[in-house]
Amino acid sequence: MKFSRVALEAIGYELPPNVITSSWVEERLRPLYQRLHLQPGQLEALTGIKERRWWNPGHVNSVEATKAARKALEEADIPTADIGVLVYAGVCRDNFEPATACAVADGLGLPPSAMVYDISNACLGVLNGIVDVANRIELGQVKAGLVVACETAREITSIMIERMVAEGTMDFFKQALATLTGGSGAAGVVLSDGSYGPGRPRLQGAAAMAAPQHHKMCRWGADQQVPPRAPQMMETNAIGLLTHGKDLVARLGKVFYEEMQWSRDAVDRLISHQVANANRFAILDALGLPPDKDFSTFPFLGNMGTVSLPVTAAIAGERGFLQAGQQVIFMGIGSGLNSMMLGWKW
Repeated sequence: MKFSRVALEAIGYELPPNVITSSWVEERLRPLYQRLHLQPGQLEALTGIKERRWWNPGHVNSVEATKAARKALEEADIPTADIGVLVYAGVCRDNFEPATACAVADGLGLPPSAMVYDISNACLGVLNGIVDVANRIELGQVKAGLVVACETAREITSIMIERMVAEGTMDFFKQALATLTGGSGAAGVVLSDGSYGPGRPRLQGAAAMAAPQHHKMCRWGADQQVPPRAPQMMETNAIGLLTHGKDLVARLGKVFYEEMQWSRDAVDRLISHQVANANRFAILDALGLPPDKDFSTFPFLGNMGTVSLPVTAAIAGERGFLQAGQQVIFMGIGSGLNSMMLGWKW
């Protein structure tokens, strides 16, 4: 995929007020740790995550997504009347229906002519949304569009902590460990046709690849036990995801470099989906990039699902890691398995 008319105007984000440390999580797991003779500090040692953030109980996804979107629109200085499409791309939604995007559109006061809908693709959702809006801009259907998402980890992590203590086995601890990395946040991404002024990052191209034969390796949904032991469950084959995910990213990387006509040395910066230490180094190795080109937030924000990448990009920009003229990769991967890479001229 190639693009010539798409500009990244702004990324706005919201972070929850509650900082949840890995040591706090382990305190909740103390009965399990004692049973399995595990020493405190295992969670941070295994994942590299020191803390993550959670919303207050009873928060509403669309409310936080609206706040992030409003920040992005204010930074971009684009009137809401110009937004021709709004896509909500989070895993977490307010309801099965209507689309959570409808509540966000209402909160922002978007014009009735705007297309408003949800899409879902695990942790890859925001990148899918960016490409969807970019295609509409490239075709001249809209001048500007908005991709939003909000993720919450409090509920599923609390459920899994209770289950881990109840099950009391090392096998279940390994299966549920990835759930404990979950963080929360919200993001809004504004894209335009570049007519609002110079100096914005430009989308140059993208590539995507799937490995759906591995779709059973990570599942978050209704508990399929009969009778169910919890309202929802998350099951993750962390080793399988790491192994097959790295292979998928390596194959996608070859396609991306060829599509973009970029060499590895020509890549200045990488912003990738945030999971944990092992995943970070697997991605860097698969793409042939050194660690100094990567910016990470997972040690203090955890895995925020679809909003991990845009929030990380925004923070990287705030801290001067992303500079004008650089060639920047956004690399996302989600359970399924699906992966996508976007190439930007910053």
